[in-house]
Amino acid sequence: MKRHPALQELSREHYGALKLARDGKAAALSGDAAAVAALAARIGGEFESELEPHFREEETELLPFLEAAGETSLVARTLAEHAELRALSAALWQPDAATLQRFSELLAAHVRFEERTLFEAAQAKGFAAAALSA
Repeated sequence: MKRHPALQELSREHYGALKLARDGKAAALSGDAAAVAALAARIGGEFESELEPHFREEETELLPFLEAAGETSLVARTLAEHAELRALSAALWQPDAATLQRFSELLAAHVRFEERTLFEAAQAKGFAAAALSA
């Protein structure tokens, strides 16, 4: 999908999230406790260094714009999914295959939602122009 430059970096960051989700789901379904533990540890590190900053940027830049533009349901869904992903990531400090699978599936679905719906709405409402003029 063609992204305005103001959204390109956020969109690029989704590639790493999708890879993490894919790897997490594979580990969760493997039946290998060591693989689950390794992916849970990886998620802990990557969540703090990559996902959390990504979420914060969306929550401080993109979501307030969309809220003001009347896209309250998209904003509410995004915030709810961010909260659930944060909680699942925290729960993975005690590795568990079911939690890992839920985290991985939600992360993949969340990225698809942002790419197909949230970012498209932001572009349609003029976020890119507003972001560049700020």
